[in-house]
Amino acid sequence: MKYIEKKIKEIKKNPYMIFFFGFAIVIFIGAILLALPFASQNGQSVGFINALFTAASATCVTGLVVVNTAAHWTLFGKLVIITLIQIGGLGVMTMTAMISFFLGKRISLKTRILIMEERNADELQGVVRLTKNILLYTFGVELVGAVLFSFVFIKDYGIVKGIGYSLFHAISSFCNAGFDLIGNSMINYVDNPIITLAACGLIVIGGIGYFVFWDIYASKKFHMLTLHSKLVLIITGVLLVSGTAIMFALEHDNPGTMGNLDMSGKINASIFQAVNPRTAGYNTVPIENLRMATVAITVAFMFIGGSPASTAGGIKTTTLGVLIVSFYNLFRGKRDFEVFERRIMPETTLRAAAILMTSLMLVLTVSIILSITEEVSGYDYLDILYETVSAFATVGLTRGLTPYLSDAGKLLLSALMFIGRVGPMTVAYAFLKQNKNIGNYTYPEGKVIIG
Repeated sequence: MKYIEKKIKEIKKNPYMIFFFGFAIVIFIGAILLALPFASQNGQSVGFINALFTAASATCVTGLVVVNTAAHWTLFGKLVIITLIQIGGLGVMTMTAMISFFLGKRISLKTRILIMEERNADELQGVVRLTKNILLYTFGVELVGAVLFSFVFIKDYGIVKGIGYSLFHAISSFCNAGFDLIGNSMINYVDNPIITLAACGLIVIGGIGYFVFWDIYASKKFHMLTLHSKLVLIITGVLLVSGTAIMFALEHDNPGTMGNLDMSGKINASIFQAVNPRTAGYNTVPIENLRMATVAITVAFMFIGGSPASTAGGIKTTTLGVLIVSFYNLFRGKRDFEVFERRIMPETTLRAAAILMTSLMLVLTVSIILSITEEVSGYDYLDILYETVSAFATVGLTRGLTPYLSDAGKLLLSALMFIGRVGPMTVAYAFLKQNKNIGNYTYPEGKVIIG
């Protein structure tokens, strides 16, 4: 009993452990609810492992599903899924603060500190106001998205169902989740600019994060933006433009994807497929019909993902930006890593490199294990790697493997989605004890030949 009390005290003192167990508890509760018989249309439990996988996918805003969301779940099941998506998109502590706002309770200092850590805020002052602004921003953008979707969905599904579909897909899009109620993602709307562009807009806005949006609103001019915002906008813009061009070049004449579309349809599909690998998970063309070159490039886009303090996953755009800037300055023989008349601290470069290496090792290790556990599925290694990166980067795109995963594969990918959403560094900080002797002594330098 004393051991348990000791561990609980340790968890309360470590904000990273609170994030870890906070997300884990939400997933576990979601799994229990989705495993209930009345959550499924057939009145039978989907099984705890399948429910756990779905809950993890929703909370981690991924979008990988073992059963068809539209066909399998009842209204109750769909409400559980969209609630988990909203919690996962906003963050556990932000949702806790929102509940406190509605109940009229005061936000404790402990909760303020945790929100500051969760939102990557620089200072404690103004955290409550920041949280309120984030909630208003989130619900406001989702409402606008729902209105845009409703112009099509109400016409196609009627008023009640159309409004429900609009709200569901607006939340799913903004949170970069990729869950859909249509049954085949957005394939039915491949050449509908209202649906495709509204979804892309929500995904991009959700993927750049509140801080960048506020910085743009407050600064008005690019040169006045923070270095963080500049890197986010440049890397995001380059990836979206290059991704659109690559998708069009590789798939415009592919009869299995865009070959039968007119020019406007090809452009819409190219933009959509460039945006969605940035951790959203929708698709307007059959992913299994993509050319191998497109699949390989999509894997790279998924791995990079969106931006920090957003609803997106991946190693993040700023990680890539910092590494590019650092390598460029290193190759030029510069002592300091500089960009936009600002110096990037060595600790930032080391953290970016650590995130990259940790993520690569995780993806490679899990993909190799899956190639063993899923050998009987008949899918090749590229399909398995695609699935693995999609889970880690909380994307949700699949080449058809997800419904055929073994129980071991589902549990492994559930854990990977969890790590991808919480962050590999957060997991490391939660469980690796800090060295109390840091700063008390320094070892002599040792020479290592590199390259």
